[in-house]
Amino acid sequence: MRKKERYQAFVAYFSTHNPDAQTELNYSNPYELLVAVILSAQCTDKRINQVTPALFNRFPDAESLAASTPDEVYTYIRSVSYPNNKAKHLVGMAQKLVNDFDSVVPQKIEDLQKLPGVGRKTANVIASVVYQAPAIAVDTHVFRVANRIGLTDNAKTPLAVEKQLVNYLPQDTLAIAHHWLILHGRYICVARRPKCEECPITGMCRYYEKNRKLSAAKS
Repeated sequence: MRKKERYQAFVAYFSTHNPDAQTELNYSNPYELLVAVILSAQCTDKRINQVTPALFNRFPDAESLAASTPDEVYTYIRSVSYPNNKAKHLVGMAQKLVNDFDSVVPQKIEDLQKLPGVGRKTANVIASVVYQAPAIAVDTHVFRVANRIGLTDNAKTPLAVEKQLVNYLPQDTLAIAHHWLILHGRYICVARRPKCEECPITGMCRYYEKNRKLSAAKS
């Protein structure tokens, strides 16, 4: 299958079978999503959703978070990965949000990346989810699945994966394609032993085709 055909098949399948895919992080406004995405780095969405209700109750907006200290924030997020660093990032992010952006989560990716704890992946998530920008965030799931099924050509870095996906995916699917890839990687195309026997897209998957040929050669 040629790359163009693979992309067409990918979009056709998921736009039909998961047209409303969205983040599994719980949030009610851009500020809450920004906090949750910062916390979710190298941590599960399930864990973050257990932590954020109390956190948001104590810090309902950027002003209250900016007025706090990393030590206090730590007490609410101690069960997530790297809580010390994330507590510092959250307070720093809130202070910059208040001081430089009038407490409004910025739309531009370059402005988002000025906030402590916000890298390119997090900025792309906020830009695409909150502001429907044509951006795609590449986390470990997106990186793995895109390379594995053949949407990308063995890209070595998240940025390389991002560039190929942006180049080939229809612009109006970029934001939701991020969720398609994440969810597929989280539940089917898992890292150590992908569940190919359950996978509905083996017909377009380079990894599956390669393994099928190897099995045939051995038999």
